Amino acid sequence: MPQPHTDTTVSDSHVEPDQIHEPRLWRDKGWTARVIKNEDGDGWAVEMIRDGSAEPALVGPWTMGRNKVDPKPLDATAHQTLVKTASEVIRRHEQQLHAQLNKQITIEVDDQVISVKLAITPDEFEPFGTLTATSPFGDVLATTNVRPDFRLTRESAGRWAADGFGKIR
Repeated sequence: MPQPHTDTTVSDSHVEPDQIHEPRLWRDKGWTARVIKNEDGDGWAVEMIRDGSAEPALVGPWTMGRNKVDPKPLDATAHQTLVKTASEVIRRHEQQLHAQLNKQITIEVDDQVISVKLAITPDEFEPFGTLTATSPFGDVLATTNVRPDFRLTRESAGRWAADGFGKIR
């Protein structure tokens, strides 16, 4: 028996059920923009919250409307600009965190350039670091766990290598 034909295409005007497009609240594309009263003084601010986050990724001043009392209403263009800005803030924060948790230096051992990497694993109860020495070809020569406050310097890496890449206390 032939099945009835059903159209599965969605029109461009279709709005997802969780989307909101209001003058002071705009939820779309995984982000919520909310116009709020500026806590630091007169005027208005806008906060951008990524879906699933408890805290805003961005809070900034918002433009007054024509009557100089109410805020300018949110629209698709403003929301898209705010999404780009908030995404950039998050990206920079992630880059900074990565740089804080990962360090790399090179040292010379027996006429061979060795790369020593420190990767900190943040953990609420027991954070730790992992120190890894690799050859110029990427072969792992040694690895050991270190304290999360271990300072990777040329001197500390050199001492580790001189001790035969033993456990660091």
